[in-house]
Amino acid sequence: MPAEVDLHVHTKYSFDSLLEPRTIIKSALKRGLSAIAITDHNTLKGSLATLREASSIQDLMVILGIEIRTNQGDIVGLFVQNEIDSREFYEVVEEIKRQGGIAILSHPYRGHEKPKSIIKYVDAVEALNGRCLPNENIKAKKLAKVTNTPTVAGSDAHFSFEIGCVRTRFCKELSDTEELRRAILNGDRLLIGKEAPMLVHALSFLVEIIKRVKKIA
Repeated sequence: MPAEVDLHVHTKYSFDSLLEPRTIIKSALKRGLSAIAITDHNTLKGSLATLREASSIQDLMVILGIEIRTNQGDIVGLFVQNEIDSREFYEVVEEIKRQGGIAILSHPYRGHEKPKSIIKYVDAVEALNGRCLPNENIKAKKLAKVTNTPTVAGSDAHFSFEIGCVRTRFCKELSDTEELRRAILNGDRLLIGKEAPMLVHALSFLVEIIKRVKKIA
């Protein structure tokens, strides 16, 4: 049975999400996902919390991940074990790989000035992101094809209804995280799903404001 994977999900530990790990797990199972990667902004706290929450669940793999906002745009690190302090692109990529992780150029045409010049340093490119505009994803797919870079898809979910709406379908069953790692780098896959309405960005902005106000209060 093909493995259905969402490689870009945010929890309440991101500044613009309120998602609880338990809610993410329930939503992922309901939508038939085999694995999810938790990729909170600049922290592993959400990944670790979700991994603990899912410790007794055999039908769902939780991948430790992080999305770092570097000086050249966002980079997702999968299979990392430790926090990453640097915000300099080349240092972040080097640290991800030093930890045995996979460096992914997330939504390359949103927030990156020169994706063509940095794609050679990463392991894969997010060619379908649930929160990008269709033309941004089209350009990302073209970039991956021209550079012969492996592709992945992720919902970039900040709300439960987004989880799994965009996903990577690997063309075989994956029994563990090591098989998933190899599949991301070399396996046959399909990127499926469609972009979320722009309203989700407004909702995330509202969440960010609420969390800032509560912090100040």
